[in-house]
Amino acid sequence: MLISAERLTELTEAIIRHGSDNQAASRQVAQLLVEANLTGHDSHGVGVLPAYMDSIWAGQLHPDAEAEIVSDKGPFLLVDGHRGFGQLVAKQAMELAIERAGRHHFAVLSLRNSFHIGRVGDWASMAAEAGFVSIHYVNVLSPNSLVAPHGGSDARFTTNPHCTAIPASKRHPMFLLDMATSTIAQGKARVAYMKGEAVPDGCLIDHQGRPTNDPTVMFEEPKGALTTMGLHKGFGMALICDILGGSFSGGGAYLPDRVISSRVINNMLAILIDPDVFGDAEAFYSDIDNYTDWIKASPPAPGTEGVLFPGDPERKVRAEREATGIPIDDATWAQLLVTAENVGIPQDEIARIVGTSPAQTD
Repeated sequence: MLISAERLTELTEAIIRHGSDNQAASRQVAQLLVEANLTGHDSHGVGVLPAYMDSIWAGQLHPDAEAEIVSDKGPFLLVDGHRGFGQLVAKQAMELAIERAGRHHFAVLSLRNSFHIGRVGDWASMAAEAGFVSIHYVNVLSPNSLVAPHGGSDARFTTNPHCTAIPASKRHPMFLLDMATSTIAQGKARVAYMKGEAVPDGCLIDHQGRPTNDPTVMFEEPKGALTTMGLHKGFGMALICDILGGSFSGGGAYLPDRVISSRVINNMLAILIDPDVFGDAEAFYSDIDNYTDWIKASPPAPGTEGVLFPGDPERKVRAEREATGIPIDDATWAQLLVTAENVGIPQDEIARIVGTSPAQTD
């Protein structure tokens, strides 16, 4: 089915409002979840709502928690999220970091103990829109390890994303690289599993360490694992994210005994840099423009649409989905409706928001 961003946001906001009893949080969290769907990152979109609600009921997500500064040393900030909505506490932490970068030309933010912060690109974009280069290392603590180390045959850590954003120049939009260090994100495997589809070659191994295209191995016993992107290179980056995002913040690198009671906890190191710190921002952006033009002038390879810079695919998908609607697979849609009922949304309100038929297309 296809559903408009406005209608999906209204349903998502209603679920969060009823499930968390936090009016202020519901709109902001809903908007960012739907934003992930709009940009094509369905793995970080509204499909996570059932898990969010389960985590509130289990006491793993504290919907009223806010970010707290633990250590303040000028441009260096250590912030604790107290297991609050990541869409709230990460925003609060990034606002602090942006203010410090404005004063000092750079800032180093170490955020620990946040519930799932969603799409890391949202926080890098936030800094880039304020005029700063923003570099992020994030680790993920959850009850189950998901990714096998290169050369190993079972899961030992999670998808540990890295993100870098560079502000838009005069001729080109923001550069936004936002990626899991696994070959695909766990959420991508979940989307394939819900749709009953295979994943591409090289993304998964089964419980015996053998390559497989079946996402079932990530959700049913015996469990397999995701692989690291780029073999040993992605493995090295994943370790850096655990160490800089987790160990440095005090939130910890992945160990099973640290996460037994938590569904998804994120720790993040964010480094913000003022491009004009040396007074050469104009030359910096001019060079980026010329470099981008040169790279994108490469003739398209057969069967491709040509060179796309990080951030281009998201902008393309966003334009398409704003025009036609956001696609939601049947299984995810059914879970959303069940979750809406479970949090106590009256049937007539659900019907008003989504229409009389679950298969309605906007």
